[in-house]
Amino acid sequence: MRPLEHLNAASKLYPDVWQQVNKFRLSKGKDLPDWPNWCFLPMAATYAIVSGGGAMPFNQVGDVARLSALIAWRYTQGVYRFEPSVYQSISNTVAKGDIPVEVLFRLPEWGLYIETPELDEYGFFAHLEHDINTGRAELRLLIDSEDALYPIILHLGDWTVTEAIDRAISEAAKQGEFNKQHLPVDMMITHQSAIAHHCISLLLYLCSEQPDIQPIERELPARPKAKKVKGDWKLFPPKKPKIWHVGQTVAKQLNAVLSEPSGETRNSPAPHIRRAHWHGFWKGSKGTSDRKFIYKWLPPTVINANGV
Repeated sequence: MRPLEHLNAASKLYPDVWQQVNKFRLSKGKDLPDWPNWCFLPMAATYAIVSGGGAMPFNQVGDVARLSALIAWRYTQGVYRFEPSVYQSISNTVAKGDIPVEVLFRLPEWGLYIETPELDEYGFFAHLEHDINTGRAELRLLIDSEDALYPIILHLGDWTVTEAIDRAISEAAKQGEFNKQHLPVDMMITHQSAIAHHCISLLLYLCSEQPDIQPIERELPARPKAKKVKGDWKLFPPKKPKIWHVGQTVAKQLNAVLSEPSGETRNSPAPHIRRAHWHGFWKGSKGTSDRKFIYKWLPPTVINANGV
């Protein structure tokens, strides 16, 4: 399994990484500045691990982004596998409109891996970053391609998901990032924008209200709880990755929709399929802490199926 292979490779390259991660976590809000609970470990800590506390060798700079994603993923090792019909429908439902980026703080785990069978890439890691120096929040995607692991960075702020993607791709173009195929800049932007929208649509579904995820041993994805060992709180990784099957119930609904007969009767409009779309609204008083954006992915539905 590719994400596990990446994890094992990182463990060999940085053999002391997990002891150092535990020390940084224990220093949270004590010897080190505090950070939000939605971030497993700021990348500043990963920078220190990769650099050994000294100057960063140029050829290891990319390891910071790669290792950060693997650190966040290691303690749950969730691999999300969508039902093919649901995957296709969700990934084709572009995130547009007024979906605020705050919904992306609802990742079910600190770090996760989503398989992407319809892309040239194998999948991608996703985790949230808190910049210790600026306080800025970021959604970090690490794309698992044939040749490399490369990042797509979305800055999270007072704007929509669509704006966050546009900003990410625009900034990447300025930096000359992601251009693994050595494409002309305009083609590279189009290519990476399509990948970003594809991945974000899948993530949005996992962050939505009651996503269709099959439980494992009656449990759904969640952040793990630390255990007290010799006076210290410590997290332990699972023995193996957990495969979370997504969309099995929805797939049955989709198959029923797609199998509906089409055509037109004499006295009524023809039955047709309403396209899948995101539907959301704000709940709670504006300016209060309990205000929340509630949204769901609505699958395709048959309109006028029984018209006569």
